Amino acid sequence: MTTALLETPDTATTEQQYATFYVGNMLLGIDIRQVQEINRQLNVTIVPHAPNYVRGVINLRGDVASVINLSTILGLPEIEITRESRNVIVHSKGEIIGFLVDRISDILTLNSNDISQPPTNIEGVDGSLFKGVFKLEKELLVIFDVDIVMAEER
Repeated sequence: MTTALLETPDTATTEQQYATFYVGNMLLGIDIRQVQEINRQLNVTIVPHAPNYVRGVINLRGDVASVINLSTILGLPEIEITRESRNVIVHSKGEIIGFLVDRISDILTLNSNDISQPPTNIEGVDGSLFKGVFKLEKELLVIFDVDIVMAEER
């Protein structure tokens, strides 16, 4: 007779994929289900009287997306536009938003049990903007909460 191990809801683990990218030296990740695409469209149309964190807007095949300077929101040094800079296009509460990032990293699959609660601040950034942290071999992955960050800025 074989014995099957049953997982209770408290011990059940799930795997989730995260698109990762850098803003300055900070490695951030977003739930891949929120990511529509990653693009190089760095020329934006400036929006007069927009908040300082709005870099402008871009046209995505007929849809308008606001491009947000993530470094400004996080209080990090300004992003210098380079050949590696990208917009991470995400969906947040029915809107299409582009986050300007320094460079793209990998897609990581993480076990939910391996993600820790974020500290109160990370590199001087308010920890309430993050869902959790994951310790990689050489650095810390900070899981970014798109909806909370956008709610904070409104």
